[in-house]
Amino acid sequence: MAMGSYGDDNTDDGMMSEINMTPLVDVMLVLLIIFIVTLPVLNHAVKLDLPQASSRPEETKPTKIDVSIQADGKIFWDKQPIDDATLHDRITAAAHAEPQPELHLFADKNVRYESVAKVLADAQSAGLTKLGFVTEPNRK
Repeated sequence: MAMGSYGDDNTDDGMMSEINMTPLVDVMLVLLIIFIVTLPVLNHAVKLDLPQASSRPEETKPTKIDVSIQADGKIFWDKQPIDDATLHDRITAAAHAEPQPELHLFADKNVRYESVAKVLADAQSAGLTKLGFVTEPNRK
């Protein structure tokens, strides 16, 4: 029978319009058998009795330094009064410490900006990068 010919409805000479599923099932069964056989090979591991150890890194928290500036311009390093030269030396030493400490700046709200700017300039010139301004929350 030719591909383009059609017969009567009563004859068996017509083309088949259904897909033959048998070869597809055969292929799927072969693939299933291959996967079942190769699966234990993929999960094969060497049995070892490994030693137990703590692998958590030791976390050292950086220290904090409180620098307070009163309204009259007096500077305190961890609640101890210091002068400008000592402040510069201590900030330089803190900047080279490992890990670098955090500098918390407490400034009175009536202090001149010049005093705050001087402390900030010392911290920047020494290379101190961790600096924070401490404020009080609004009370309503």
